[in-house]
Amino acid sequence: MDDYIPKAGPLLNEIHSPEDLKKLNPDQLQEVCDELREYIIDTVSVHGGHFGASLGVVELTVALHYVYNTPNDQLIWDVGHQAYGHKILTGRRNEFHTNRKYKGLSGFPKRSESEYDAFGVGHSSTSISAGLGMAVASDLDKSNKKVVAIIGDGAMTGGMAFEAMNNAGALQSDMLVILNDNNMSIDPNVGALKEYLAEITTSKTFNKMRDEIYDLLGHFKSAGEKMRKAASKLERAMTAAITPGALFQALGFKYYGPVDGHNVDTLRRHLEDLRTVSGPKLLHIVTVKGKGFAPAEREQTKWHAQSSPFDKITGKSLVPPSNGDRHPPKYQDVFGEALVELAALNENIVAITPAMPSGSSLWPMMKTFPDRAFDVSIAEQHAVTFAAGLATQGKKPIAALYSTFLQRGYDQVIHDVAIQKLPVVFCIDRAGIAGADGPTHHGLYDVAYLRTVPNMIVSSPMNEQELRDMLYTASEYDDAAWAIRYPRGRATGMNIREEFRHVEIGKGRTIREGDKVAVLSFGPIGKYVTEAANKLEVEGIEIGHFDMRYAKPLDTELINYILVNYDIIITLEDGAKLGGFGSAVAEYVAEKGYGVPVKIMGVPDIIVEHGTQRELHDEIGIGPDGIIAEVKSSLAILIGE
Repeated sequence: MDDYIPKAGPLLNEIHSPEDLKKLNPDQLQEVCDELREYIIDTVSVHGGHFGASLGVVELTVALHYVYNTPNDQLIWDVGHQAYGHKILTGRRNEFHTNRKYKGLSGFPKRSESEYDAFGVGHSSTSISAGLGMAVASDLDKSNKKVVAIIGDGAMTGGMAFEAMNNAGALQSDMLVILNDNNMSIDPNVGALKEYLAEITTSKTFNKMRDEIYDLLGHFKSAGEKMRKAASKLERAMTAAITPGALFQALGFKYYGPVDGHNVDTLRRHLEDLRTVSGPKLLHIVTVKGKGFAPAEREQTKWHAQSSPFDKITGKSLVPPSNGDRHPPKYQDVFGEALVELAALNENIVAITPAMPSGSSLWPMMKTFPDRAFDVSIAEQHAVTFAAGLATQGKKPIAALYSTFLQRGYDQVIHDVAIQKLPVVFCIDRAGIAGADGPTHHGLYDVAYLRTVPNMIVSSPMNEQELRDMLYTASEYDDAAWAIRYPRGRATGMNIREEFRHVEIGKGRTIREGDKVAVLSFGPIGKYVTEAANKLEVEGIEIGHFDMRYAKPLDTELINYILVNYDIIITLEDGAKLGGFGSAVAEYVAEKGYGVPVKIMGVPDIIVEHGTQRELHDEIGIGPDGIIAEVKSSLAILIGE
């Protein structure tokens, strides 16, 4: 089924670019929407991918490409998993079945993939800032480009969006922000802004008065200048008096809405009108995530994305039963279960996540200890400083973030946590190669950017037992911050003991002794060393393998032992080579003055694209075959071959 390409409907089949879409009559657009939605469902039901968000913006996608002159006009999708329909309408329909697959289409907009992808968007809340930059450039160039930022799926809860709106309102450049209000990110949105938007959406009084005034004055375009000005003033007064839409107006935006986001004709007419309105403006549309696929509408979090085939009618999985075979748990689930156990033992433990309770497995904690678990919305900077504030009052904050999301809070890690020596525990999920989500989600830089920070322990367990014990040890450690990194995906499946045990800080362990070559691994990628060592043993090559556990502080006692007993050191990590764990080992060896060569195996200084974790590890040479090749190459150099 890897090469399965769904059959497009009669109208969609003739659309190879937005120019083809524009040839249709407006009354044909609903049929295009129906065919586009069916095509997305057909494809994802076989090949997997993000799902609910793109189904929710089908009508908006069609209306935008019908009204705007893309690619000259710039459409920015935020978050980028809303853009499946956009990709299909912009010449990539026949390739869409390769979406998120190795060497295939990216799951997000990508500038190098298509001229229609105006800006790469994997993380949220960037569209308005990028769009404002494009709008200002258009002003400077005196061009006629229109800029539209489509922000939704929770992205408006990110503080960067409001920083951009504040700036845009002051600059008064011509841009349109479309707020796709579906009350969801991956999990349901939380916080005051969610309630604020819901109040707008349900303000029947405002919408009734607006409709009556529009009926009185006639269509917007045909109204006279005085009538337009009067209507505009009256609308602003109504908005301020009756709805919370005044927030956007206070930021300098003209506010329009709320509008039914699933009525393509209404959207088309509003967009045609708004093309003629200058300055910053916001169109508020209301949509349903997963629209048109009943299971996704009912369970929006579950259907945010799907990785395995399912029945496109019922939503039931098409993966054959496992015959009772037990799959190893995911690392994040091991973390989530351990956190609940530890929270029961220590009432000071609190948990924080920025809008990722499902992805980071914080739901068990939220359900068991709802008063001690906090979803702070898409606000990573706030999450870190919020945790720091909790720590000042004797609480033990466990901040669960994806590696690439923690990047957004780096200043707070230094300024608010490390400088004040606060014992925040950072549980870094999706560390290393993340897989199909690609470059925006590979967690490759956390070791390098954290090991430079004082008052910070940087660790990574090799298996789920070590993860539990590290979390337990960190939860009782109050002298510094502690980072525990672990990858996306399943753990080893080993038997886990119930009780927790302390892990000595800065101490690794010997897995196997060998001759001449010592491989020092950091984290779960050490499983590849075991696989490689077993194959090398068949050839008569015995390598040493050491699970180092800590990039900071290093186990210098163990390294000293290795320097005395081995001729070559190879380090292995699922992270950037530059400044990472291997660099830490090489720096120590150099400082000690030993002549033992250190070969660093990690992710090279390139952007790694998407694919499965194993495909990408093999591609960059840090899978088992790469380790075998490096061992043999190092031995050949050693003996002078």
